[in-house]
Amino acid sequence: MNIIGFIPYVQIVLSILLIGGVLLQQSEAGLGGAFGGGDGFSSGTHSKRGAEKIVFIVTIIIAILFAGTSFALLLVQ
Repeated sequence: MNIIGFIPYVQIVLSILLIGGVLLQQSEAGLGGAFGGGDGFSSGTHSKRGAEKIVFIVTIIIAILFAGTSFALLLVQ
């Protein structure tokens, strides 16, 4: 199997990991935050720490890899 036949399988795995990474991240705004309300603590200065930061960085890396494989497939064909 050549590289052209291998890239779609890589994209499937990356897309599943990307969906999981996005779903694992904590939601910052609830319905009240969408309309300007809130509990007073959601001032927008939340810093990511620990596992939350790792999931955030890994999600960005997976998104870059997915975009890279998409462009590579576009250039190869």
